[in-house]
Amino acid sequence: MPYIAVSALSHEGLVREHNEDSLTVGPWTLCATVTGNPQTLLFPLGDPCLVAVSDGLGGHPGGEVASALVARRLAAGGPELASEAAVRQILRECNSAVFAAAETDPGLTSMGSTVAGVVLLPESVIVFNVGDSRVYEVTDERLRRVSVDDSPPLEPGHRTTSMVTQTLGGSSRLSPVDPHLCTAPLAAGDRYLICSDGLTDPVPDEELHGVIRAASEQAEGMSERADGRAAFELWRSAIEAGGPDNITLALVRIGE
Repeated sequence: MPYIAVSALSHEGLVREHNEDSLTVGPWTLCATVTGNPQTLLFPLGDPCLVAVSDGLGGHPGGEVASALVARRLAAGGPELASEAAVRQILRECNSAVFAAAETDPGLTSMGSTVAGVVLLPESVIVFNVGDSRVYEVTDERLRRVSVDDSPPLEPGHRTTSMVTQTLGGSSRLSPVDPHLCTAPLAAGDRYLICSDGLTDPVPDEELHGVIRAASEQAEGMSERADGRAAFELWRSAIEAGGPDNITLALVRIGE
C-alpha cells in the first residue's frame, strides 16, 4: 500500500538567538522549537496530506508568532485541501490571520512569514509557496526547484538575496497575496525537499543534491533510514557553512 514518509528537523542555526521557523506535517506541527535529530513520520497515501515550512521574517517583530500561526492553520485545514483553489484560499486566510493577529498587539506590527509546501494526493501533488522558502523535486540526477522565489533579481556576482517581494503579513496594512501553485502527477518513489532559506542560502543546490545522493547510497536501499540520514547531513552542511539563519527542512518520499 502506498505511503508517505516525511523526515524533518528544525534548528536555530549558529547565529540567530532563537528559532522563528515552524513546520507542518499532516496534523503535526513544530513551532519555533529545536529538534536535536530528524523525526520521521509515516502516513497512508489517501486523504490530502500537507507538509510545509513557514519561516518568520527576520528583522520584523514576532516572526515566530507569524510562522506558528501559519503552521497551525495549515495543519487544521490540511485534510480539506484537495485542489489548487482550496490551497490558494487557505493561504489567503493565513495572510489575513497574520494581519489580524498583528492588529491586536502593537508589538507585533508588520510581523510576517514565508511558506512553502506540498499537498500529497493519491495521484498528484500540489506545490505551493509565498516568499523564498522552497520546494524541490529530488531525482537521481538533480534537484529541480518547483517553487518560485518571491525575490527581486539577483545582483551580478550574488547567488542569493535576503529581500522578499511577497510574504504572509509583513507590513503594517493588509496586503493581498498571490500564491504560487502548480500540480504534478505523483507516483511511488517520488521525493521532495521542502526547506527554509537557512538551508539554501549557505548551501548551493548542487551540494544539497550530492548530500542526499550520498545518504541514499550509504543507507543501502533502506528508504526511511536514507531520508533521516540525508536530513541530518543537509542540516550539517548548513551548519558547516556558518549556520547564518534558522534551518528547517522536510524530506518527503512516496513509498510502497
